[in-house]
Amino acid sequence: MAVTVLMVHNRYLQRGGEDVAFETDCRLLREGGDTVDVYEEDNRRVTALGKVRSAARTVWSAETYRSIRARLRQTRYDCVHVHNFFPLVSPAVYHAARAEGVAVIQSLHNYRLLCPKATLFRDSRVCEDCAGRFVPWPAVVHSCYRGSAAATLAVSAMIVAHRALRTWRSAVHAYIALTEFGRAKFVAAGLPADRVEVRPNCVHPDPGVGSHEGKFVLYVGRLSEEKGIRVLLDAWKGPARNIPLKIIGDGPLADLVAAAAKASPEITWLGGRSREDTLGNMKDASILVFPSQCYEGLPTVLLEACATGIPVVAADLGAAADVVRPGETGSLFRAGDANDLAKCVVELWSRVEDRRRMGSAARRAFEERYAAEPCYESLIRIYRTAIERARRESAAA
Repeated sequence: MAVTVLMVHNRYLQRGGEDVAFETDCRLLREGGDTVDVYEEDNRRVTALGKVRSAARTVWSAETYRSIRARLRQTRYDCVHVHNFFPLVSPAVYHAARAEGVAVIQSLHNYRLLCPKATLFRDSRVCEDCAGRFVPWPAVVHSCYRGSAAATLAVSAMIVAHRALRTWRSAVHAYIALTEFGRAKFVAAGLPADRVEVRPNCVHPDPGVGSHEGKFVLYVGRLSEEKGIRVLLDAWKGPARNIPLKIIGDGPLADLVAAAAKASPEITWLGGRSREDTLGNMKDASILVFPSQCYEGLPTVLLEACATGIPVVAADLGAAADVVRPGETGSLFRAGDANDLAKCVVELWSRVEDRRRMGSAARRAFEERYAAEPCYESLIRIYRTAIERARRESAAA
């Protein structure tokens, strides 16, 4: 039976993985014969609204509340699926849907409900100082969000206000965690375990398998501290220094990468590239490296690696440890350890047949977990569970 869904998303200034996941889910549902309407906000409005009004909207957007209720009265939706509510949509979207008796689903793309910065990362290390605290005061002390105590206070106020209102526990009928690791973190921090389902993001359309004859190692991602760029470059100063490395991406550590590329003939920095060009390089590469030092949500690059059939050498941390199966689809190294990263790359580089075997296993994992059909089926199952829960709650009320 087809469902009618209102998809809600707040776009960031720079397009990222959450935007891709939102668009992919919309496409999956429409291709499956379901009806999808969209309610969007865009962070380009923040400047026009000003800091004070934007901060207030982070906690509660009266505009969102009124608009969502009006949409739900105009069209009878089966459910409202929120991908990102921060900062302009706000958790008011949940209460608007609940007031109209409509099921609410929230995708957990990051750790915003536990951490004002949303990354569980501070001072070049994993940080869980605020996870589980009713008031995330360490984040305010350290000005975690955008390096501003005032901005961090606004985000913290949103988290605390909705903990006090029991929004996170009672106004959402189903949460979608992207990995078992992520689910465990959210449940440990207080989300109701029976409402947190695991469903990974999807790669759609299927990019297809590559030949992987390019004879180089590839990094794709933001050039920033938490992504492990320093660890990657340090690994190429040691045993891995004679293996060709291509780096795709841009970010605050771009100058560091440019200097490394200038100093080493084996390192090539390609800068930012289109998705098509990036996938082309991924299909040519022999190994993908993923040295992130933070937990991550579920990076698209890992799923695209599976889809294109390339083994991954990843840090043994968070989402990557859920996706990469050591000895089967790649290798895991000790997070932050450049020598261990280099050792894993050199070892896998020398084992051509093992790389092919791992690439084939990665492709099978994609077909079983991250392709359109399994992702669509799991999403519809979660929707139906949430819809039934909302109906029971409305009947009891």
